[in-house]
Amino acid sequence: METISGLLEDNEKLVSQFQAKRFSSLKEFPDFYTFDKGLFYSHRDFDTFFERLKKGEKSAIVSGLNPSGTLQLGHKAVFDTNLLFQKKYGIPVFIPLSDDESYVAKKVDSRMDAVKHGVNLIIDILAFGFDPKLTKVVFDFYFTDIFSTAMNLSRHVTMSEIKAVYGYLNEDNVGLHFYPTIQSAHVLLPQISYGIKNVLVPIGADEDSHLRLCRDIASRMGYNKPAILHARFMPGIDGLKMSKSRPESAIFLHDTPESVSKKISRAFSGGRDTVEEHRKLGGNPDIDISFLYLSTYFLDASEAERLRQEYTSGKLLSGELKKMLTEKIVDFNEKFEERRKRVDFGQVKSVLLANEQDGRLDEIKKIFEQIK
Repeated sequence: METISGLLEDNEKLVSQFQAKRFSSLKEFPDFYTFDKGLFYSHRDFDTFFERLKKGEKSAIVSGLNPSGTLQLGHKAVFDTNLLFQKKYGIPVFIPLSDDESYVAKKVDSRMDAVKHGVNLIIDILAFGFDPKLTKVVFDFYFTDIFSTAMNLSRHVTMSEIKAVYGYLNEDNVGLHFYPTIQSAHVLLPQISYGIKNVLVPIGADEDSHLRLCRDIASRMGYNKPAILHARFMPGIDGLKMSKSRPESAIFLHDTPESVSKKISRAFSGGRDTVEEHRKLGGNPDIDISFLYLSTYFLDASEAERLRQEYTSGKLLSGELKKMLTEKIVDFNEKFEERRKRVDFGQVKSVLLANEQDGRLDEIKKIFEQIK
């Protein structure tokens, strides 16, 4: 199980070993909390992407999801950033749902499980606030054109590269070996099918290998390399990596108020062992998960600084911090669920790229009606 320091090291390796540039070196970026608060650690060509975007060039974002779980608080920074670009600049956001990868990597038991998770995620995406007219969701099993694109790209990548980048063995199934080419097809889809050459892909540090391969393939085929933003690691409530495989480590947007309260009550704290000691010495906000989440996702700079001072002085207890965070997340989740109830199949169909002639949209509609 990776620790905070180990995961921050993954961010740093992108700069020290894989030629990414520190985000702090950028001279210009959007005026938005995810950039102001340093929630992106490094980048590849973001400065070029942003300059071309401001000049009015057709642009797009690609931001994938794996349909083996549901949205969690850790998705918020990237989703909010994607929404900023969509709302401020009117650019499309392409969201590949890697139902095929979930299946071949055995993250789900069956293809239908991946589809059901995916339909749930589409509803979540719309409830989060993405514009149906500017959002394009790709289900590989339904938008089979993606496989044609992947086949075209496959001639420009070798098995040696796949093994070197991913460490796959001969004993791994062939679907895993081929999937990196499909992922490159996702990223290059706006350019190949829509003529959008200025593309940004926000990712976590652990996904950079996929994009390095994609950028290599793009240059070999005469396409523009996609720009990349690397999100800074955010720990789970126990101080370790958030993971859907450890549901107790993450706050999910579908968590009930009772579940949120229970999870946050166990959150890693910077408080002292006793109230008396805390009042005297104060707490440590730099290791307190409740303070981290509040200051990152819910408070502006002045509010966060006030909270920091009250906590370090001992005026504010860790239990009070946890109560504040619980109220913020419960309110966020309840509003999210209300918006989710208003999503209809017309919106789902609007965002879904699919080969309509094969009738598979009817299958998705049945799944949608079961979920709703």
